[in-house]
Amino acid sequence: MSKSINEIQDEIIENFNLFEDDMESKLFYLMDLGKKLPAMLEAHKTENFIVKGCQSKVWLFPEFKNGILHFEADSNTEITKGLISLLISVWSGKKPDEILTSELYFIDKIGMGKMIGSQRSNGFSSMIKQMRNYALAFKMIK
Repeated sequence: MSKSINEIQDEIIENFNLFEDDMESKLFYLMDLGKKLPAMLEAHKTENFIVKGCQSKVWLFPEFKNGILHFEADSNTEITKGLISLLISVWSGKKPDEILTSELYFIDKIGMGKMIGSQRSNGFSSMIKQMRNYALAFKMIK
């Protein structure tokens, strides 16, 4: 059985806590997570799947199969790719309702605000909003 959203968030918090208050190490870890993101199909890197509100280019492709939402993503910057990879690890493979009702508490617990500037925070919020919008849209077509 797959892990719950909260179990995944707790693991993320645990992993980031290994670096304590070393923001530089946390950033390198975040970029490393982005490098581990599975490659996105070039056919999905279209204007339709660009997340609006991000300074960097971020593509987010949803796929809905058997009541489960899967995400594929890429970005042209390493930090942003790391950010989207965190969201994918939490929400990909979940039902739309789970995504819509979950609270992303890991963001504050890992000190994300200290790690990324306000521009990236806005972009990160846009990624969250886009993923929730996809969940809402797919919830309607059960």
